[in-house]
Amino acid sequence: MPGTAIVWFRRDLRLHDHPALLRAVADFERVVPLYVIDDGLRGGRWASANRTWFLGLALRSLVATIGERGGRLALLHGDPRRVVVAFATAIGAAAILASRDHEPYGRARDEAVAAAAAGAGIPFLAGRGLLVHEPEDIQRADGGPYSVFSPFHRRWSELPLRHVLDAPDSIATGDLTADIVANDRRIASLLGDQRPTADPAQLLEPGEPAARARLERCAGSDALRDYDTGRDRLAVDGTSRLSQDLRWGTLSPVEVVERCMGPGPGPARFRAEIAWRDFYAHLLRHEPRVRHESFRREFDTIAWQADELLIQAWRDGRTGYPIVDAAMRQLRATGWMHNRARMIVASFLTKHLLVDWRVGERHFMQHLVDGDPASNNGGWQWAASTGTDPQPYFRIFNPTLQGRRHDPDGDYVRRWVPELRSVAGSAVHDPPPGTYIARIIDHAAARHRTLAAFEAARAASRLPGTSD
Repeated sequence: MPGTAIVWFRRDLRLHDHPALLRAVADFERVVPLYVIDDGLRGGRWASANRTWFLGLALRSLVATIGERGGRLALLHGDPRRVVVAFATAIGAAAILASRDHEPYGRARDEAVAAAAAGAGIPFLAGRGLLVHEPEDIQRADGGPYSVFSPFHRRWSELPLRHVLDAPDSIATGDLTADIVANDRRIASLLGDQRPTADPAQLLEPGEPAARARLERCAGSDALRDYDTGRDRLAVDGTSRLSQDLRWGTLSPVEVVERCMGPGPGPARFRAEIAWRDFYAHLLRHEPRVRHESFRREFDTIAWQADELLIQAWRDGRTGYPIVDAAMRQLRATGWMHNRARMIVASFLTKHLLVDWRVGERHFMQHLVDGDPASNNGGWQWAASTGTDPQPYFRIFNPTLQGRRHDPDGDYVRRWVPELRSVAGSAVHDPPPGTYIARIIDHAAARHRTLAAFEAARAASRLPGTSD
């Protein structure tokens, strides 16, 4: 088709299996890739120096991979609701293509862009690309969304995967004015300070080529084969380390699932974790209120505590519980935390310190390179027992037992808590008196207080004449 199409990249910074890009290449004579640096996202509620660092290098990688195919990436800065349609009008674009965004901010942004584009006579075409299955693909018999993971997962697993698309051989962008073409200097100028708070030596390489290399190592690996048992071993490299690639779309979730379709419980368990990602994205689309409130409304009346000294001790990894402290220090140093460790520290904050889950959600989003609003919110609400499919509120992780179970030799703790390197084996999880800082709270007392707080909230939510 003659004419120009804009492909607006957002959370899909790749060329492989990019439906919007492949459609544009197939249907239009000229294809202009576009990225907009949106201060409403980059510096908003979930600002993160670590994710800004990742974005900067992922954009540089995208510039290179597009350039290898003869194209150029246009880079704009501003409110997308204004600059995207202005740019499309300026270059005479016949269409704007993008991957659908299901988060509340992204949906509102895209609705505004679609309306402005329609006013200019330019269709805005948003389709699949960010998830394995779209929200409309997975519904209950009555047409409503699932709010429990197990039936969602069964339906998710039954659906066929769409075909994985190859990267285009060429991208015919044509001429762009020099002041909008993305290059290292322009990316640095528009993004500003890109220094991560994490140790750069501990961060994984951003960009599609590095992500594809990680996927190649994961697919068919011993870690994938043994994922069902190895994924919870904190000192063992038993996870895929693909979370940041899925969050930024340097890998397609459909391709990840396809490449990890091997037999056995390990690959099946791994695919279930990808299904959780879809589940939380669907939930946020159907229930945008969970951004700010508990899915289970009765637990928004919990008498959360706000002792800033205790909260800061948790943030700094100085709670006196070695497994909690190791995980929190890992987060600061690497911009990542093992998923089992995430559950342990989230349970500790919400169930031991009785601190509002939103405090932890915010801290994680500040540091995680893979920080995803839907998955992070869902995980925190699961740990706090305030969300959909929650752990029972009376199940409160014992940090010492969790450490012994998931770090039986103590190697994970000794790596991140050097003060305890002289303590051998599993004794590191309950170190001898005088070898480590005192615990900031007693497990038994914390459990008693938390059970009382949750039971009081449940009682307060019951209306006269109703049953629980």
